[in-house]
Amino acid sequence: MEERVQKLMAAAGLCSRRTAEEYLRQGRVTVNGQTAHLGDRADLDQDTISVDGVPLHRQEERTYILLHKPRGYACTLSDPHAAHIVTELLTGCPARVYPVGRLDVDSEGLLLLTDDGALAQRLLHPSGGVEKRYHVTVSGLREDSLSRLQALRDLDGEPIRPVEVRVFENGPPPVIEFTLHEGKKRQIRRMCRRVGLSVRRLCRVSEGGLTLRGLPPGHWRNLTEAEIALLWGEEGHGNEV
Repeated sequence: MEERVQKLMAAAGLCSRRTAEEYLRQGRVTVNGQTAHLGDRADLDQDTISVDGVPLHRQEERTYILLHKPRGYACTLSDPHAAHIVTELLTGCPARVYPVGRLDVDSEGLLLLTDDGALAQRLLHPSGGVEKRYHVTVSGLREDSLSRLQALRDLDGEPIRPVEVRVFENGPPPVIEFTLHEGKKRQIRRMCRRVGLSVRRLCRVSEGGLTLRGLPPGHWRNLTEAEIALLWGEEGHGNEV
């Protein structure tokens, strides 16, 4: 079946659709030896698409999962010291998928799992700037706590990027919303400890525009094509879903 060339390039795992469109504008893509243009269509079963002279091959189908991780589950495929691991929750999933990043055993919320290494790298690499939001229930909140959190630029000598914080619920107990574009290991808990806050609950509520809407704790679902495109940073998918 014929599809737009940029869609076929993205589906093959070469790059995002937006990057594929740029390659087409630059004249780097050919179909059966002829320079391809935006809007051209092709069929990978019949046509040869090449980028910089290298033929494109159809990628095996990938799996993309959104899991609402409960507390008490480790983000690993195997850990003899963990009472429970997240893959125990993936009943019915036929693929071997890997967690994209981590949530501590005592943390909960949105966790992405996939067997697509290229997308995982984009989501994890600091240059991707993928936004993640957390709701953190705390005790010990003071009038200057938020300004002190926002002023932090290092943790134990490790530099960190500025973090957006606001009071999400006044409580009691209060809930602070953290927005990060790059995360270090246990960063939010370490930040809170630094300014004298005790974390009572930590939940990731959003990543790359995806949310937990309608997904109970311990359950998972496959991502839609629109959601996968959103994670790749495609244009036209700016709303949270």
